[in-house]
Amino acid sequence: MLVIGNHTVRGTLDGKEHEVLDAVRDAYVAHAVGDTAVPHSVFLRFPADDTNRIIGLPAYLGGGTQVAGMKWISSFPGNVASGLQRASAAIILNSLRTGQPEALIEGSTISARRTAASAALAARTMPGEAPDTGVSLIGCGVINAEVLRFLKVVAPELRTVRLFDLDRARAEAFAAAHATGLAVEFAESADDALGAHRLVSVATTASTPHTGLGHCRPGTLVLHLSLRDLTPEAILGSVNVVDDADHVCRASTSLHLAEQRAGNRDFITAALGDTLATGRPHPRDPREVTVFSPFGLGILDLALANLVREAAEKEGTGVRLTDFLPEA
Repeated sequence: MLVIGNHTVRGTLDGKEHEVLDAVRDAYVAHAVGDTAVPHSVFLRFPADDTNRIIGLPAYLGGGTQVAGMKWISSFPGNVASGLQRASAAIILNSLRTGQPEALIEGSTISARRTAASAALAARTMPGEAPDTGVSLIGCGVINAEVLRFLKVVAPELRTVRLFDLDRARAEAFAAAHATGLAVEFAESADDALGAHRLVSVATTASTPHTGLGHCRPGTLVLHLSLRDLTPEAILGSVNVVDDADHVCRASTSLHLAEQRAGNRDFITAALGDTLATGRPHPRDPREVTVFSPFGLGILDLALANLVREAAEKEGTGVRLTDFLPEA
């Protein structure tokens, strides 16, 4: 068993944004052509606790990767006030020959970067009429920090970022740490941020819908990464792109609520993997607001975890446990 901690994970992925984007793209395309197995995620919740949860995401990724495993990720929003990260995760990779566990990898960085890479791919694949020179970030946490990292790669024309967080000090700290080289604006409200630019990323800890999209300008792309911020009416009034409709229409996401309201999923226009498989951009409608809502498929975690494992094996990093499994 190879055990790989966060320091090694970050050291492996830092500076390899293009490789991460390619791995996430390939995983989406493999899913689009049916070369994956992605069972529904398992949500572990606790009695008398509507806030905290742990989610298990099992998956198999085919294509050129051929890897199986599972991500076990917790979300405890109260950690933030204590100076801890909201999310923590572990990823296990299994042998496709024996089924035995082969690697245990710290997964919080992998989870954040695969989410951000999927958002950046959506922005690149669904461009506006003019290049996006500004982006609004609603929620100044780890996910939007990674989103900004990857948007700089796929949209080098970015010049301005507008930040909104319920905690202004958090937004200011975010700007100092992650917005180097960009003009920084601070929004007074979420509505202000929604209307400032035609590229918006929403990554909050909201558990119930709290905002519409009436302040967005036509032609805006909203990267709805936290999945529960937008009202069902906002979803039903938008052009909707997802990663997988069966996965995203669950667990009281905004799209799940919209499905319940509409009685169908006709409001979902496309899946990102199908769009990526065509190999060409699909410009967003300049008259409408487009919303990308990715549930976050386990195959994306496996794709990046496999990158990390291969690098660790090549470079001799991580810790090898020779007595983890029973003797033959």
